[in-house]
Amino acid sequence: SKEKRASLVRQFNETDEADVFLISLKAGGTGLNLTAANVVIHVDPWWNAAVQEQATDRAHRIGQKQNVTVFQLITKDTIEEKIQDLKASKIALSNSVLEGQAVSMASLNKEEILEILQS
Repeated sequence: SKEKRASLVRQFNETDEADVFLISLKAGGTGLNLTAANVVIHVDPWWNAAVQEQATDRAHRIGQKQNVTVFQLITKDTIEEKIQDLKASKIALSNSVLEGQAVSMASLNKEEILEILQS
């Protein structure tokens, strides 16, 4: 319930009773403010980099008094590694467009363009 979740967040932020707060990226991106957190570890990357960034930002809120270290665990030769590579390509493409830089389609091959459009 919302009340139970709010109680758990309050307990984590205001007491020393909990050392770890384990949540999914979806939960981390929807309303949690974990200002007592000093480490964020992502173990389940999402295709959408903005969702992951928003979840990370839940530990960087007003009231945060600690430095926050963010780790991302990616196992070599897995789908997560491919997701990470694809996200990096999407971010680079998005940044180029938003910064008004010309994007040369010649720099992307057919498979890369299809991958970006399909995800």
